[in-house]
Amino acid sequence: MTASEAVPRPLRGRATELDVVLRTLRQARDGHAAMVVIQGEPGIGKSALVAAAIEQAARLGYTVGAAAAHAGDDIAPLASLGPALRTGTVPLIGSADFLRLASVIEQPLWLAEHVAALLEQRSTSSPLLIVLDDLHWADPLSGFVLRIVPSRLASVPIVWLLASRNVAAGPLELITSATADLPVRRIELGPLAADAMSAIAADRLGYPADPALVGALNDVGGNPFLAVQLVEGMLASVGADTGASQLPAGLRDGVRQRLALTSERCAALVRSGAVLGARFPLDDAAWLLGEPASALTAPLAEAIRAGLLDDDGTVVRFRHELLRRAVYEEVPPSARRATHRSVAQHLLASGRTPAEAAPHFMAIAEPGDPTTISVLRRAAHELLDTMAVTSVTLIRQAFALSNEDDPERTTIGREVVSVLVHARRYDEATAFAADLLRTGVSPDEAARIRLTLTARLWAAVYPGTELTYWLPEERDDQASPRLRARLAAYAALAGSPAAHAPALAEQVGDPAALAVVAFTAGFRAELVGEYHVARNRYGEAQTATRAAAGATGNPNAGHIGLREVILQAQSDDIDGARDQLADGATVNRLTDSWQAPGLAWARAYLDFGAGRLDDAVATARSALRLMDELHDHSAEVQVRYILGGVALLRGDPIEAQVQLTNAERNAGPMPLLRALLAVTDGKRGAAATLLGEIKAALLPPWREDLLVQAACAAVRDGDAATLRAASVALADLAARNPGVASVAGAAALAHGLGSGDLASAVALLRQAPRPLLLARAEAEYGRVALATGDLTGGVTALERAEQMFESCGASAPVAEVRRVLQAAGVRRPRRPATRRRPETGWAALTATERRVARLVANGHTNKSAAAELFLSPSTINSHLRAAFGKLGVNSRVQLAKVVLRTTEEAGG
Repeated sequence: MTASEAVPRPLRGRATELDVVLRTLRQARDGHAAMVVIQGEPGIGKSALVAAAIEQAARLGYTVGAAAAHAGDDIAPLASLGPALRTGTVPLIGSADFLRLASVIEQPLWLAEHVAALLEQRSTSSPLLIVLDDLHWADPLSGFVLRIVPSRLASVPIVWLLASRNVAAGPLELITSATADLPVRRIELGPLAADAMSAIAADRLGYPADPALVGALNDVGGNPFLAVQLVEGMLASVGADTGASQLPAGLRDGVRQRLALTSERCAALVRSGAVLGARFPLDDAAWLLGEPASALTAPLAEAIRAGLLDDDGTVVRFRHELLRRAVYEEVPPSARRATHRSVAQHLLASGRTPAEAAPHFMAIAEPGDPTTISVLRRAAHELLDTMAVTSVTLIRQAFALSNEDDPERTTIGREVVSVLVHARRYDEATAFAADLLRTGVSPDEAARIRLTLTARLWAAVYPGTELTYWLPEERDDQASPRLRARLAAYAALAGSPAAHAPALAEQVGDPAALAVVAFTAGFRAELVGEYHVARNRYGEAQTATRAAAGATGNPNAGHIGLREVILQAQSDDIDGARDQLADGATVNRLTDSWQAPGLAWARAYLDFGAGRLDDAVATARSALRLMDELHDHSAEVQVRYILGGVALLRGDPIEAQVQLTNAERNAGPMPLLRALLAVTDGKRGAAATLLGEIKAALLPPWREDLLVQAACAAVRDGDAATLRAASVALADLAARNPGVASVAGAAALAHGLGSGDLASAVALLRQAPRPLLLARAEAEYGRVALATGDLTGGVTALERAEQMFESCGASAPVAEVRRVLQAAGVRRPRRPATRRRPETGWAALTATERRVARLVANGHTNKSAAAELFLSPSTINSHLRAAFGKLGVNSRVQLAKVVLRTTEEAGG
């Protein structure tokens, strides 16, 4: 009887390791996710331990989804993880829901969030075990989903079981490094003890191994796979040099001998299968052998009996990758190449995708082969939106195969730049483009290469950054008019003197150039604070980008759209802007999933301006998490500024300093926050420093608020010059933005600090959606009223300021207002100086955290809670994570108990 026959056998020598899995499964049933990682060399028994874990999980009431990755999965998105989500009599994700995932397959983050929502819902009926064996072969999209989803579902009863070879910089390390929110238990499988090896032999023989076999077993290094092959006669000898192939020579010899004992047709089927891959449809093997698939029934059954192949009903597969490699290496090289060529041609002729044929073309690739180059290019573009990592490999290989005199070589090189940028490998793209431009390409191709790079990096690094490839070159004058117009427009955006750019764009009527020109006009208007003008120009740019769809160098419409929404908010329509960012259709139009960190920053920015400090912090933390997930930290300085600014408002300069330090370590300087810290510390000259940093900043966040803070600090410092300068700057800003109450009110406030008339500032700011600005105006009005002897008016204004600051959670200005009232001799009931929340317990939760906790305790998923509160699922996750930390719980079950107890203590 061979090992390929379905006979259940005990797991030998892994009791300790299986106990780790069992303890994890039992603990996770209480509601907190965990990950178990099994690592070891090929054949060491990872799959056997996985199978035992699946059996035990089913006994414990788990619903199991299991699959194994295979060599070649990297050409099909979700090929590895997808089967785990769809296996079993009751799949983890139903057919209809799984089909709907296809609509977001090109948006990896949104795909991961959809998968998380579906698994979260599925886990409400039973705990889940999700298994992926042979993770080292997982396709990039499966690896991405596994990197995102476990942390998103850290509070639900899911165990992730991943098995992998020890591969440097493989998907396993990327996944585990992103799972700080759940325990990761690593199991490193070493060689089995001699008694376990003997037990494995006895299990297969049905009787104890004789001394000769025991001695041979001792020579296979405790590897259970080799032990089985030895027992079954597939390992001809032991202890031989593996050679360059890293396969035991005895295994190659044993496989050769086993094939020699089979029929000619069986051996031909196995050898053809070895070239086709670890898994292959029987129809493909039949085509290679020139027979109908039905005629291969007997050879297939013979190969199964020989312990080489298995048939799962859909595809035929080798029992182990080591067996496939042993067979593959026995096929003469010339025969392998001929077979790969036949397979490649057959796959294309039968309607398969270029990506499916690409591995076979790569196996026979020769320099200058136009067919191989064409297939690799098509495959790279086919996979670009789902698995850019694979696309990079394919397009680079296509370029490497092209000869220097190939007329398509420059075009292929430009495609390399485009794919690298799409994969967010900006440094590689820049270096490759520079090398390509030095090869003497035509002016038009040089322009296209630079535009390909520029149009994507423009949004990644930030408009106005000085980049050498934006600057005009002499050969630009020789490019076609449309390309020349686009280059001139980008040069103007980068700050290069290019006054002719608008006229040139108009003259040639190129939509892409007109889009960049309009954006440049909007950006320059925003730089000087002309919000209405900037917003209108951005709207024109949006229209032009739609007209230029597909053009080389067309700017990023999503980035323009976000700037337009920000300016809508700064023009006092914060609620309208927030509604836009909460509307799914608008978000889909504005951004793709790779822009999620920027979208989260925009939401946090609006909440910060509106005084919704709790929401601003949660969304900012969500943005940081998204940056880590997508490896995009381009907006980190802006996000940490919000976190630092809120910390100062809450009276926590230590936290503000932490944000400053992290920003400067990870992303870049943050002089505005450093200046605000100096103001908070009461340092001499801090007001002037703050004003200087505001003027030096490219786009200072909520500029009018910062200028008001500089003016107020100048009053405290007795710095009349800085007060006048801040007042002038605000007056200029108000003149540029007629009808914007917040800006007009801020200007009136700064003017009133010098003149003593603050009533108009208060009146104007009551019309604006800026409670913190209004509270500052009320506080300053109260100070002036007290100073001029109007005790009643002063106290009333200060108490209004206190109430508004307190409702926003701004405890630092609350404390300052109370000090002013106390100094004025106002006696009120004793109250905490700042009414700071405790650090732990239900009282430590913010209002939004309490709402989220109650919804989740009542059975809502992150997705349904997000819909209820008009927030994103990732922001809900941030609130939930914060609530868990403050309440000292780590699962939804524990959270529900806390909420129930709190409700009962409050009398319902």
